[in-house]
Amino acid sequence: MTRSLRRLVHLVLFCPLSKGLQSRLPAIKVKYLFLAWLGILVGSWVIYMHYSTYSELCRGHVCHMVICDHYRRGIISGSSCKSLCEQNTLTLQSCMSTSPTHQVYGGVWKEKPVIIKCGIEETLRGDGSPDSVLRQEMTLFDKPTRGTSMDEFREMLHNFLKSNLGEQPSLGTLVGRIITLADVNQDGKVSLAEAKSVWALLQVNEFLLMVALQEKEHTPKLLGFCGDLYVTERVGHSSLYRLEVPRYLQPLVPTALSTSLNQWLAPAWPRRARITIGLLEFVEEVFHGSYGSFFMCDASPRHVGYNGKYDCKMADLRSVASEMAVRGFLKGRRCETNIDCTYGKDCTATCDKLVKQCNTEVVQPNLAKVCQLLQEYLLFGAPPDLRQDLEKQLRTCVTLSGLASQMEVHHSLVLNNLKTLLWKTISNTKYS
Repeated sequence: MTRSLRRLVHLVLFCPLSKGLQSRLPAIKVKYLFLAWLGILVGSWVIYMHYSTYSELCRGHVCHMVICDHYRRGIISGSSCKSLCEQNTLTLQSCMSTSPTHQVYGGVWKEKPVIIKCGIEETLRGDGSPDSVLRQEMTLFDKPTRGTSMDEFREMLHNFLKSNLGEQPSLGTLVGRIITLADVNQDGKVSLAEAKSVWALLQVNEFLLMVALQEKEHTPKLLGFCGDLYVTERVGHSSLYRLEVPRYLQPLVPTALSTSLNQWLAPAWPRRARITIGLLEFVEEVFHGSYGSFFMCDASPRHVGYNGKYDCKMADLRSVASEMAVRGFLKGRRCETNIDCTYGKDCTATCDKLVKQCNTEVVQPNLAKVCQLLQEYLLFGAPPDLRQDLEKQLRTCVTLSGLASQMEVHHSLVLNNLKTLLWKTISNTKYS
């Protein structure tokens, strides 16, 4: 039996359509063999693409090596360092990275599931050895320098936050929060290694936002850090949709098929309504919050997650940027069309074609982007008596403008109407 199977595989792989085979087997069998051969070919290609993509994107071992090397040499510190580098109670397990320079891993810390994130600088085109990575990573931890006083470090932090978040009355509170976070051993002092670590982390946009939005319900909790590696709570579902087609398979999988599968796998409509209410609350939280306004510059379903109770949690904050950062990018920028005035993926302003410079007001506000996302996510399976009203409110929401004259009252009114409609539908039920 095994010998016959080997002969069959040999025929399929090396002469699937040869004349000799066609003369010996009925046409129907030739067709089946051809389909089997095609399936093996496609399967082999998928496996090859999967592993080549994995080796390119998943470089957690490099993160671990660099961080622990710096820790053992006393360059960095952090609340997770001992667990990662000495006790091995913080372990990187499943790779979730979508970029080789931003490593994301599911892991375990003290027997609890966590998410571990770490940045890797692009290596120069050269030997690509671990030593070259170490040399580049050293530049991350070059500030503050030895001899910097505590008052000088506070001033550094205040100036940095002011340049990134704008002049906010509560910046002093945020500086105090960062100082407390940096003081790992809680001795009331910040060592040079602790200061270098927290300064490097503040250069990571997502970490800065997590600290600024730490008290908000829909932001994942920061659990610890070591150098520029940080650990957050694990969000049960890291995307609005459960099925995500890999990029290399997208040309082969029809959009209609993936959409239908995601609709079939989606939570029940009342649970989707609950997730949506949480997402709308997050939009409120980042609109004129304690530390200014923030823009969602890639409102993708991949960035919005939820936990086991169907409470919305933002799984990825890298595309959320402060108003100060976006306006600073756009101010004085040369342009020919509106596309030249785009920060991130879709924070777009208009181009003044007379002076060929970008205006600084983003055209589409966060709420309009979220509603655009919700049209597909929320309308499917909606109760018949609600669908028409819901569709109307989402259409109104999508057409919102980001101009300052329309932002305040109109923005709040549309958001509150949509939340009230959803909440009235699921209140006094098990889904509330």
